[in-house]
Amino acid sequence: MKTYLFTLVLTFSVLFSNASDKGTWTGFITDDHCGVKSANEGHAECAKKCIAGGKATVFVVGDKMFKITDPKTVAEFIGQKVTIKGELNGDVIEVKKVKKA
Repeated sequence: MKTYLFTLVLTFSVLFSNASDKGTWTGFITDDHCGVKSANEGHAECAKKCIAGGKATVFVVGDKMFKITDPKTVAEFIGQKVTIKGELNGDVIEVKKVKKA
């Protein structure tokens, strides 16, 4: 019984510790319509228009695109390269701090 309980606790510990990743990432704030291909400062005006038109605000790091839980936290940085400190859950990032890179 003790072995079973230990295994169960260990399994849940591993699962919950991997459920989210806290860290710092550098990338571009852009729109989900153009996504990875628009992750550059030359796309800033287009990204602003797309987001104003209803497209989602995303954070692109390399070839990966992440949804942002609260786009208001990054609204002033659309089209810019930024460093974000936050918590990543799958493909969604909760922004705690953002600054221009």
